[in-house]
Amino acid sequence: MTNFPSAILFACTMNSVRSPIAEGLLKHLLGNAIYIDSVGVRFGVIDGFAIEVMDEIGIDVSKHKAKTFDHLEDRSFDIIISLSLEAQHKALEMSQGMACDAVFWDTFDPTTIEGNREIRLDAYRQVRDQLLVKIKKSLLRGALPKE
Repeated sequence: MTNFPSAILFACTMNSVRSPIAEGLLKHLLGNAIYIDSVGVRFGVIDGFAIEVMDEIGIDVSKHKAKTFDHLEDRSFDIIISLSLEAQHKALEMSQGMACDAVFWDTFDPTTIEGNREIRLDAYRQVRDQLLVKIKKSLLRGALPKE
């Protein structure tokens, strides 16, 4: 994995849905090859629907502990990928004066969907699947073995 970042931070609004999903997906794909973390602008707790849709594909995020930018133990990231506009503002602020890229992936917030359980789960699945495609296309270009 030449020229591959050694540390990636995913950020969203509350570190309860989008960023834990992205963190879980990339950790599943890369294991411990690099340092991967996630954070929110405001404190939240892992969302039950996020846990469920990740469990559907064999990834357990149920033990995820949400945290804010202020609670980061390590601030040495090569790239911060923001999944909400609010998180992008915070990422740009944090990355000033650092050798760190702040990238914005505008990602739909599935918590805004109303309806029955299946309709809401479908929204979470769409976010999960879109993030997986984006991770594979944008981050893993050739880093994964051919299937």
